[in-house]
Amino acid sequence: MRVIASLRAYPRVGFIVPRYKHSAVDRNRLKRRLRELVRVELLSALPPLDVVLRAAPHAYTKDFDTLRAEVRRLVQQLPALTLPAPRAP
Repeated sequence: MRVIASLRAYPRVGFIVPRYKHSAVDRNRLKRRLRELVRVELLSALPPLDVVLRAAPHAYTKDFDTLRAEVRRLVQQLPALTLPAPRAP
């Protein structure tokens, strides 16, 4: 996960889900799971930040509850991972 403070008044979350030799169906399923977890677990706790989540190869084999636990763990690490906001042009 990469995090940077945002100049916007709302949080933004992006995903990087490489194929890792999986099918498009597997990749899309993982993206849908991550989007739902971020919507339910992360967005309500986020200040105005830009967040990028990169899925690791083992994420394809995790069940939904295990992914939820990992997202919750990342939420607890947010203060330590946040970089200052970029300067406005």
